[in-house]
Amino acid sequence: MSLDLLKQNITKNVQLNDSDLETFSNAFYPKTIAKKKFLLKQGEICNFEGFVTKGCFRVFTLDSQGKEHVLYFAIKDWWITDIDSFTNQNKSILSIQAIEDSEALLITHENKEQLYQQIPSIEKLFRIMTQKTLVSLQRRMISNLSQTADDRYLNFITKYPQIAQKLTNLQLASYLGISHEFLSKIRSKTVSK
Repeated sequence: MSLDLLKQNITKNVQLNDSDLETFSNAFYPKTIAKKKFLLKQGEICNFEGFVTKGCFRVFTLDSQGKEHVLYFAIKDWWITDIDSFTNQNKSILSIQAIEDSEALLITHENKEQLYQQIPSIEKLFRIMTQKTLVSLQRRMISNLSQTADDRYLNFITKYPQIAQKLTNLQLASYLGISHEFLSKIRSKTVSK
């Protein structure tokens, strides 16, 4: 697994000298995850933060009735973790599952903390990434509260066509917060337009 994609992602947010960039990149280890296998299961402690280099993951939770709720999908050049479990080292309320054969570069909690001490710019990097994540989640919450299911569907397939083509109707419906049947109706309406 090449570290080049990770390095490109990092340098979009902060400038590191070559030595620091190598130190940072070498703190990650590669992980291959087969389709339908879990990188993290609800109830486990999330001991990694991951950078996707290939494939697609879904990050979701199951409620007390066993209903699935997808928080987000992560494709190549995206980050994945359960930030609450990773940061606080408590049991995860999320699961992370590969939708297709996938690869990620992972960093442990311990290694990340060491990098904060060793390379001060790394804290800036993760602050910027955390802010971007919060902005994205805020926009998603506002969308879920203020848009119709039709609009949410159209926005998703327009904004993330490379993800939409990888998903089953059940996975997309779970992300949109609607039933599989309702998604089928929305899709049939958009096709007939």
